[in-house]
Amino acid sequence: MRMRPTLSWTPTEDLPSATTDLKPVSDALSTGGVLVLSGAGMSTESGIPDYRGEGGSLSRHTPMTYQDFTGGADARRRYWARSHLGWRTFGQARPNAGHRAVASFERHGLLSGMITQNVDGLHQAAGSRGVVELHGSLDRVVCLSCRTLSPRRELAARLEEANAGFEPVATALNPDGDADLTDDQVGDFRVVPCTVCGGILKPDVVFFGEAVPPQRVEHCRSLVREAASLLVLGSSLTVMSGLRFVRQAEKDGKPVLIVNRDPTRGDRHALTRIALPLGAALTAVAGRLGCPVEDEAAAKPG
Repeated sequence: MRMRPTLSWTPTEDLPSATTDLKPVSDALSTGGVLVLSGAGMSTESGIPDYRGEGGSLSRHTPMTYQDFTGGADARRRYWARSHLGWRTFGQARPNAGHRAVASFERHGLLSGMITQNVDGLHQAAGSRGVVELHGSLDRVVCLSCRTLSPRRELAARLEEANAGFEPVATALNPDGDADLTDDQVGDFRVVPCTVCGGILKPDVVFFGEAVPPQRVEHCRSLVREAASLLVLGSSLTVMSGLRFVRQAEKDGKPVLIVNRDPTRGDRHALTRIALPLGAALTAVAGRLGCPVEDEAAAKPG
């Protein structure tokens, strides 16, 4: 029987109360050496839903798993049909105030590094440079046979050509970039192979049920070791890929600060959780620290 990945988390104990006091975040940033870990909640203000927050996509959508994707052509057809349609909207999302505030913190030398669990490229579009993409990026495609990497825009053009007239209307967009479609809407969507070897193409992202590459994990662990504190932004920390860094920071005696409106699996490891909207909260912190946040007009699409 195939094991399903962990998609949800329910507290089994009383968690510390949240606060709205941003002073601990301001204090940590003012001393520098802060490592940022961001999750899907970071991008909700850009129109990309998260997985688990209020109205999160898991209430209506089960993400594609690596096992399902590699296990059958029908699953890949469904995935690529939904992802191709979602990409048209997903690729036009713009960084929000939270992304731009984080970029400002980096420009002013307050961060020691940055890890994102997101695959949308919005931190980079806001101007952040030292971003480790823990789960990869939707703007790249990898062949599962020859491992050739190629730009997503090239695949999008090939899929457009192979599926002329494919214009279904999606009911919703999901954090992994695909759109909700029925089987009838997917129809006989044509998937194209790798141009180098004819192999199976997959977005260069870590699917649910797939392991983060060990070298990437170790790089992130080294960033935790080098940081003075860890600031978690918009992540429920439900899956171990992000939670392990919170646990590492706590073990190393480094303060963990979380800004997330809902309780997280990391709350009991944190100094505090601030339950405020990320854009307004981070903009307020930037103002206190004298770090101007770029105007929205300067930000690029993701």
